[in-house]
Amino acid sequence: MNQDIFVVVEHLRGQVADISYIMLAAARDLAQATGGEVVAVLLGHNAQALASNLAANHVLYGDHSSLAEFTSDAYTQALAGLLSKEAPRAAFFGSTSIGSDVAGVLSARLGLPLVSSCVQIADGNLISQICGGKIMAESALSDEVTTLVTVIPGGYKPAQGQAQTSPAVTTFEVSIAAPRVSLKQYIEPEVADVDISAENVLIAVGRGIQTEDNLELAEELAELLGGVVCASRPVVDQGWLPTARMVGKSGKSVKPKLYLALGISGAPEHVEGMADAEMIIAINMDPDAPIFDIATYGAEIDLFDLIDPLLEALEGA
Repeated sequence: MNQDIFVVVEHLRGQVADISYIMLAAARDLAQATGGEVVAVLLGHNAQALASNLAANHVLYGDHSSLAEFTSDAYTQALAGLLSKEAPRAAFFGSTSIGSDVAGVLSARLGLPLVSSCVQIADGNLISQICGGKIMAESALSDEVTTLVTVIPGGYKPAQGQAQTSPAVTTFEVSIAAPRVSLKQYIEPEVADVDISAENVLIAVGRGIQTEDNLELAEELAELLGGVVCASRPVVDQGWLPTARMVGKSGKSVKPKLYLALGISGAPEHVEGMADAEMIIAINMDPDAPIFDIATYGAEIDLFDLIDPLLEALEGA
């Protein structure tokens, strides 16, 4: 086993996902502790250009026609051979539908330990969130086999995993049997009433909003601030707002200048979609709510005790 940290680059339709840059930043911290290097693993077909700004010591690029679009089958075959041959100290995957799928299969197939929901590296150990961030678990890397790790946003910014100069790229041979699954088409979502990913100000509501009628308060606040109302998954699941307004792993990723979170606990699935906002203001009654860990400012208060005086102040401004 070597001491390098592999990062499996996640990309879709010609764009590197932000989680890939977040993983590279985390891998750099871990590599400093192991004494190894950060190695980005890029799989695709005619996709070498995606390596241009990866903050890695070098890139291993596997090219195969079966990797032109993501399928778990093809990725698993390509990575199983590479990990068995190179035996890095750890291999990072995004805690996404793509990364979790591949990491889980590889863990079972190769008999490798899997640490999920890692948010940060501390003293060479993996810090993971459990129960929506209410419990933090610290795990050490195995000294005998490669440790697979799925990474969630929150501990690092995408900019920390981007480089100004292109890393060296080495091509490795990929062997893939006829894949059992292939991509037929991308199904685009219906055009939404508003694109929350393009808004500079977002008023986000969670369980704490309590009832659909209370959304009027958030709408009024958004109007005064020149923003738009969005939500965490529980609100959308209730049918109070359309899916196009959902922020998080199952919704949209947003990077507004202001993200005002009203009654949102800050589960990893939600944080994944909004952690890169320039300013996050969290309003929550629970002092241990994970949202406070990433908030620029926070208030431990009932949101209904805050909204009315806030509306009055904004109306008079």
